Amino acid sequence: MSLKRDRVAAVIAGVLVMITIPPVSAQRPCQVTFPTDSLSIPYMSSETEVTTDPHSKIWTKTTSAWISKDCTRTLGYPDLKTEVKGFWTDSHLYLLFTCPYRTLNLFLPSQNDRDRDKLWDKDVVEMFLGDDWKNIRRYREFEIAPTGDWVDLAIDLNKESYDQIWNSGWQTQARIDEKAHIWYAAAKIPLKSVSSSPVRPGTRWRMNLYRIDGAGPDTQRRFLCWQPTCVVNHDPNHVPEAFGTLVFGEKM
Repeated sequence: MSLKRDRVAAVIAGVLVMITIPPVSAQRPCQVTFPTDSLSIPYMSSETEVTTDPHSKIWTKTTSAWISKDCTRTLGYPDLKTEVKGFWTDSHLYLLFTCPYRTLNLFLPSQNDRDRDKLWDKDVVEMFLGDDWKNIRRYREFEIAPTGDWVDLAIDLNKESYDQIWNSGWQTQARIDEKAHIWYAAAKIPLKSVSSSPVRPGTRWRMNLYRIDGAGPDTQRRFLCWQPTCVVNHDPNHVPEAFGTLVFGEKM
């Protein structure tokens, strides 16, 4: 089943509006350039609890990616520039998102004990990860909201399948710093939930990182990508041919 059909329809509707009534300041869609972006993250020898504190020692020797541009246009949001820190251990991938915000669009009350359906309809960060370089339309999707709500899905675009019953066994944390107008999301993802093959220094996965921000219909919300997907006729996130690369690096 396709749990994101509503989003796709809204995006297409927005594109038709843009075509029929072009805004004065409209920008042409970007073009994906190859090779796409890559992020190399360091190896840590010991497991740890996940935390949303960016000053914690577990995040001090990590590497960062930045998300600041719209997925389908060369439109930047410097005030929303999002940092993503990462590292890996023998059994887990750790990621921390630092997200400045204008206002928050949330599901309330929060629901942290199970998958939150349609979490992508509110503010959220998303991680798409896959190890299959031949069938690139199969991958995993992970999402976290500022409230700590989450969802993980097994994606197979060939079957139009967004399997929400699948459970990765991941751990998440999230918090909102209202004074600083920043929200944080941290993930501890089992490597085996994405790949059945051993992960070693030099292993490469396919990856894209996203942030969805703002209220209203999808045509008014902000869809930000780490690796731009540059599409204008369907969901700007599920574009595996435009994914970047996650490189599992050496110990720092």
